[in-house]
Amino acid sequence: MVKVGLVGLGSMGHGHLNNYVRLMEEGAPVKLVAVCDIRPEMLESTAKVKHNILEEGAGVDMDAFSKYTSFDEMIKNEELDYVDIVIPTYLHAEHAIKALDAGINVLCEKPMALNPDDCKAMIEARDRSGKQLMIAQCLRFWPMYEVLKDIVVSGELGKATCGYFFRGGDTPTYAWENWYMDAKKSGGCILDQHVHDIDMINYLFGMPKAVATGAVNLIDGSFADALSTNYYYDNMIMNAQDDWTLNGGCGFSMKYRVNFEKGVVICEDNKVTVYPVGKDNYQPELGSDDGYYRELVAFINAIENGEKIPQRCTPESTLDTIRIADAERRSAISGEMVKF
Repeated sequence: MVKVGLVGLGSMGHGHLNNYVRLMEEGAPVKLVAVCDIRPEMLESTAKVKHNILEEGAGVDMDAFSKYTSFDEMIKNEELDYVDIVIPTYLHAEHAIKALDAGINVLCEKPMALNPDDCKAMIEARDRSGKQLMIAQCLRFWPMYEVLKDIVVSGELGKATCGYFFRGGDTPTYAWENWYMDAKKSGGCILDQHVHDIDMINYLFGMPKAVATGAVNLIDGSFADALSTNYYYDNMIMNAQDDWTLNGGCGFSMKYRVNFEKGVVICEDNKVTVYPVGKDNYQPELGSDDGYYRELVAFINAIENGEKIPQRCTPESTLDTIRIADAERRSAISGEMVKF
């Protein structure tokens, strides 16, 4: 049985919490034994939070877990197989390194950290400890993106030639101390929200040769609130756009279109349609569970079975994602292409 301590009970933390409750009800080999948040009120069963994809609220009996307002006390007092770190980005590296150095495996929410150097320090801590470290880049486990990965790997439509990824929604002003809107803590839209599509492009196609980002700053203290980036490869170009200022009630959206030598794959409204050249289009069957749930299952199974984390989500790969994000930040500031 894998024993877990969850740190952070904000919007994403409650999403993880509810998935642990579900997994325990389903008989998965996991037990959430402790929860931690510096805000005592978030440790109560009546706590409610908001998120751009889902609403999480009361319903979980928080008295079923050991409750802490100190991360240090939790990892000192509890016998944990891993900690699930779901706290603001600027705190990721510090807490992950502390847990790894204490001999505890770590699952850490995306993005990995604010900059490549912090990511490297996390990997060094993993190597010192001999423990596991995985970053929860959920799109790598999301069915409608898994379909695209399978098509890229199989080559059934030939090589990709160009593509477009988009995500956007309301401005996330619901967080603790409004930390999303502080670029020094969140990295702005590039590192918090847009990082999903950066990571997917990296996962699908590897490191680009160069990036060029255009962005506008619309919120005081934030950074690159609406942006568009081109990713340059040999004989292929990708584009990803993001905007977290879509406040007119249109809701949250994530989608993509990728062109291949022998067809096109389009994802809209949570559906994927494949358009092969010379054949009928079709919609692949997608699993019902989302990436938030499936990434937990993958990590739990690895820890339970004494295996390495899934190769689809190594910290070395997610370090590359942060390297790309950092290049986009520099390109947005300078107005120039950044090469690798």
